[in-house]
Amino acid sequence: MNVLVGKGSVVGQRLIEHPDVAKIGFTGSTEVGRLVMQGAASTIKRVTLELGGKSANVVFADADLERAAASAPYAVFDNAGQDCCARSRILVQRSVYDRFLDLLVEATRRVKVGDPADESTEMGPLISAEHRAKVASFVEGEPLFQGEAPEGPGFWFPCTLVEATNEDRVAREEVFGPVAAVIPFEDEADAIRIANDTPYGLSGSVWTRDGARALRVVRAIETGVLSVNSNSSVRVQTPFGGFKQSGFGRELGMHALDGYSEVKSVFISTEV
Repeated sequence: MNVLVGKGSVVGQRLIEHPDVAKIGFTGSTEVGRLVMQGAASTIKRVTLELGGKSANVVFADADLERAAASAPYAVFDNAGQDCCARSRILVQRSVYDRFLDLLVEATRRVKVGDPADESTEMGPLISAEHRAKVASFVEGEPLFQGEAPEGPGFWFPCTLVEATNEDRVAREEVFGPVAAVIPFEDEADAIRIANDTPYGLSGSVWTRDGARALRVVRAIETGVLSVNSNSSVRVQTPFGGFKQSGFGRELGMHALDGYSEVKSVFISTEV
């Protein structure tokens, strides 16, 4: 395998536009994904895109609230939230909203932020000072909860929970950092409406003890990967990819081969 090192705006652009490159598979932001499509158009080359996300973690009143709350922080704060699959919109049925918030805050408080070289660390720093400033800009006013982060070298940002509506910026844009928006919903139809009210559709979770409800909701939510009573997104044997502005095409699993295959028809005459 050959590796090219350089700025994406230079090396990447050259690869995208080069006539000898037949296929582009890109993983990154939706903004850059649009530029990839534009560049590939000049040579009509095939493109698959795995882009941003604003995934919903939907918690119904009949769910195992303790288990859902204990799992929710790690569905957002793994890799300091720098994860396209981050379930950064936590949708909670209003009838259990206060109870779930108490459990969620306590679970978030227990997340250990520190040196990634320490085996006990559960969340490390952000990638740069510039990105830390961008993440901080999403926290307006007093957060519902904000944890602790180390002092000293490192682009640290604490685990943060904010109460929001789905119209707020923190619920509309991909933060790509350890900030989760907690949003109440009324009933099943309202949960589906809010979950789908986003330009993205990459991942998500549904928490309920009702199997029929789980199947109805996962069918209705417009996203490429969903898990029920868990926060799984990626398995090497299953296809991974998004709907809407989260991209198209699939990585992993047998479906990934479709993006790197051409179908050819050959007709052979058997007449002598």
